Amino acid sequence: MYRLHCFSQSGNSFKVAFLLRALAQPWEAVFVDYMNGLTRDPAWREQANEMGEVPVLDDGTRRLTQSGAILSYLANKHGAYAGETEDERQDVLRWLLFDNHKFTSYFASYRFMKAFGATAPDPAVMAWLKARIDSAFGIVEKHLAARAFIVGSAPTIADFSMCAYLFYPPEESGYRIDDAYPNMSAWLSRVRTIDGWASPYDVLPGARIQARW
Repeated sequence: MYRLHCFSQSGNSFKVAFLLRALAQPWEAVFVDYMNGLTRDPAWREQANEMGEVPVLDDGTRRLTQSGAILSYLANKHGAYAGETEDERQDVLRWLLFDNHKFTSYFASYRFMKAFGATAPDPAVMAWLKARIDSAFGIVEKHLAARAFIVGSAPTIADFSMCAYLFYPPEESGYRIDDAYPNMSAWLSRVRTIDGWASPYDVLPGARIQARW
């Protein structure tokens, strides 16, 4: 059985949990108390992940970190969601990198500062992030105008990676995808039909926290 070290606010953890559910693989959650600083503990980093992040996936004695690497590992191991052709698999990698560098990166930072930061976020920083979110979302909105999924005609781990943070409540980020990005909204509706989909707060461990700012 897989063991996924995670917590409920982590969209990166949800990417992996959603894929495990879609693959119908048994797994158990190991709660990581991120909000109270566990991942900053040197002992935790020594034992779990030197990068101080979740998700962490245990597959027997093998330990994997970084959501994109974990998604790739699972897709290749189980022969699903990796892309149908070599060209598709290369394109999946391209979108995973775009997601990790821009699409999720900016949005997740913005959401965390708005919803969970210890102090009110700096308006200038938030404006800087929002401009980059809008740019990244605009790229994906245009990309989805003529296709059902990010790569090819069926879901891949590119979809699992890029969708995850968008399933959290809009009050946490202030972004309402349905209102501003109709192609992305339709894509998210299609993703919801994948076997194993459920809301992140129904899948991952840890109490929900109300948005602070």
